[in-house]
Amino acid sequence: MQSVAKTAPPISVMLADSNSLVLSAMSEFFERDPRFSLVATSATAEGFLGTVMRVPVQVGVIDWNLPVLGGAKLIEVLRDQEQAPRLVVYADQGSDAHRAAMAAGAAGFVDRAGTVTGLLDTCADVAAGKMVFPFLDVRELQKDPIHSLSRRERAMLEALSTGLTNRELSKTLGISTNTVKFHLSNLYEKLSVKNRAQAIAFYYSNRVPGTDRDDADE
Repeated sequence: MQSVAKTAPPISVMLADSNSLVLSAMSEFFERDPRFSLVATSATAEGFLGTVMRVPVQVGVIDWNLPVLGGAKLIEVLRDQEQAPRLVVYADQGSDAHRAAMAAGAAGFVDRAGTVTGLLDTCADVAAGKMVFPFLDVRELQKDPIHSLSRRERAMLEALSTGLTNRELSKTLGISTNTVKFHLSNLYEKLSVKNRAQAIAFYYSNRVPGTDRDDADE
């Protein structure tokens, strides 16, 4: 009996860019690559958000300066949603978007002046659970990983240090358990740790700033 090789289903992708020419070109690239299934495109953050809230999408490629909300706010809104796509920011390397995107909670960054292959491969890696920020100095991040944490991730690290389970973190932070897992995965990646025990050890050895107590003073 001849065995039939199983092929992975294509990665569902949505694109959002305010430049219609860029959006059209990206659409063509993704439609030609059998690894992907292009679900939809949008010229605005609101249009992107409205679609991914209704239709499951694994990876979203967004313009950092996407009207009207902007990339940072869009990422902030989506990261607390269940089944939210992992987001790749498509922006100029010379801007500070790559570092800001990572701090906001994006999963990857691609230079607009880079190759098509780089964009497609980054999206494939992000869909596989990786974080891809090629223009960040990894040595610098290792020296100061706290710089890359969002406020939510800092609050989660503090709560994690008290020994809370994922379910307890969900109740404490007012988010779903799936969102907790998403944030923990990003947290471990940014701190270069493998599990919660190592994250807690990091917390107590570094006296993490920017936690809820600090926020209460703002």
